[in-house]
Amino acid sequence: MSATGTTSGRTVRRRISRVLRATALGCVLAVCALVVPDSAVAPAQVTLVKLHRGSGVDLSPDVIWILAVGSDARPGEDMTRTRGDALQLVGMNTETGAASAIGIPRDSWVAIPGHGSNRINAALNFGGPQLLGEAVGNLVGIQPDYVFVTRFPFFIDMVRYIGGITVTNPVAFSDQYLYPHGFAKGRIHLGPYEAMAFSRTRHSLLRGDFDRSANQQRTLRGIQAKVRARAAEPGFIEGGVLTVMKYLYTDLPPAELFRLGQAMAQVEPGKITNCVVQGGIGNMGGASVVLPYVDQARRYGDEARADATLERC
Repeated sequence: MSATGTTSGRTVRRRISRVLRATALGCVLAVCALVVPDSAVAPAQVTLVKLHRGSGVDLSPDVIWILAVGSDARPGEDMTRTRGDALQLVGMNTETGAASAIGIPRDSWVAIPGHGSNRINAALNFGGPQLLGEAVGNLVGIQPDYVFVTRFPFFIDMVRYIGGITVTNPVAFSDQYLYPHGFAKGRIHLGPYEAMAFSRTRHSLLRGDFDRSANQQRTLRGIQAKVRARAAEPGFIEGGVLTVMKYLYTDLPPAELFRLGQAMAQVEPGKITNCVVQGGIGNMGGASVVLPYVDQARRYGDEARADATLERC
């Protein structure tokens, strides 16, 4: 057989393998949606909801926007009605494989529809994922299609399942409560608890919430890279889906969940761009808040809206 024929055969086999894996994943999603339609087996640790899109927003049909939220809900609290601890607006381009993340400091002082002005993460407490999505959309100029809310214990379990992550840490830091051993500068491996501590530490960072948001983006990149690297392992994706679905509450049909999973799998690490909305420090009612640079937030939105690519921070 010629070299061309061998290469062609390999290509066909790879395509068949991808089709079979996609079919298997779709079946897993369908079965899970039937078996666990309302998280009756286990308490919800993850919520994924589709939002009612704001009028007058023109987005490319090839770009999907998800607002990822880490909830600081205590045991027994509704995680969709507490203050969000981490806010990342993530865009994925299903045609090019590009992705971008716009970090929003949780203490950003903004107008919240129907509730005056407050910290942006209070919108989750006031009106759930829909209102938080609107508040973030009004700041950046991009209304998310979905809001993904998770508790930090589930985040730890997820990182454990994928085998930890690797991040590039620009500066050494520690936290006397979360992780007194500290994180070294450079390329480091993070286990489940370390990934959570790396993402949540704020007080010991030079720029506080701004640096924490940037670290959250590094964590997301590490997760995406690890999942992509292990995606070809038999049963890895399917097992991950089963684990998520066990604790998931969602109003999405299986086909739409499958579409989101495909979009995430298509993201290329080299095409990911991240920026964090900056701002000044202010005082509102005796409490320290972030006064976000709205012009900068809107510039990020304008740059990334059509193709999920940020030119510069």
